[in-house]
Amino acid sequence: MTLQTANAPEARSGLVARFDLARDIAQESGTVALDYFRRRKELTIEVKGGLQDVVSIADRNVETLIRERIAAAFPDDGILGEEHGLEESGSGYTWVVDPIDGTSAFVHGHSNWCVSIALLYKGDLAAGVIRVPCDDETFAAMTGAGATLNGMPLKLDASMTLQNSLTGIGANHAIPPERVGALISGLMAAGGNYIRTGSGAQMLAMVAAGRLAGFHEPSMHAWDCLAGYCLVSEAGGRYRPFPVNGEAILESGPVLAAGPGAFEALSALADEGEHPGTR
Repeated sequence: MTLQTANAPEARSGLVARFDLARDIAQESGTVALDYFRRRKELTIEVKGGLQDVVSIADRNVETLIRERIAAAFPDDGILGEEHGLEESGSGYTWVVDPIDGTSAFVHGHSNWCVSIALLYKGDLAAGVIRVPCDDETFAAMTGAGATLNGMPLKLDASMTLQNSLTGIGANHAIPPERVGALISGLMAAGGNYIRTGSGAQMLAMVAAGRLAGFHEPSMHAWDCLAGYCLVSEAGGRYRPFPVNGEAILESGPVLAAGPGAFEALSALADEGEHPGTR
């Protein structure tokens, strides 16, 4: 993905209006999700792809709220959401939404979950907002405008490395446990250490905020990573491209993002995990 299309003059005013809406929606939907979180013992929980892959009525209702707000303001925009699928775009804009990233943490009473909203324009990453309700934090970025946390600018420090910081590692039922173990082993052998919060989107926001050197998960979906990718990029970091054109946006793929001092080293570890013995 490039950023040129989203920065074209004819698209900028429409992007700014959508970015403002994304922040408003993230705040509103985060408040609704937080209310569900406080009443989580009342929720009906379902298992999706495996025992660690769950969904609640909160996920579906929060996504419905987000879709309704977008449709009311920009009815021709497309929307891809984790719970309700893809609606094609007639405007060139597509919203990519995860109403509650970290549902397993959410339903078990952990605060490591968030609302993630990304915006694409003609296949280019244009904006991203991540709301972490339990911490009252809003991470927001628009291409060419930088990244912020609760309105304060974010700028990554190139001195952060895998060795002097923490690295976020993601895992799910689709990833062989041996691969995750090898990744963690390689990171620790290189002198680093790791955390896993249960929300990949939140950990990407932590990378943008300089709380993590980087983040890698071998298999994620667009709704998990695109908002975080925009945050990291606008804060001065780098990420590996994620396919968003055509049917590819519906598929899972590897996700990696890091600050400038850790990107190459984390990429090497990820490559070793994918192709053992290449280093």
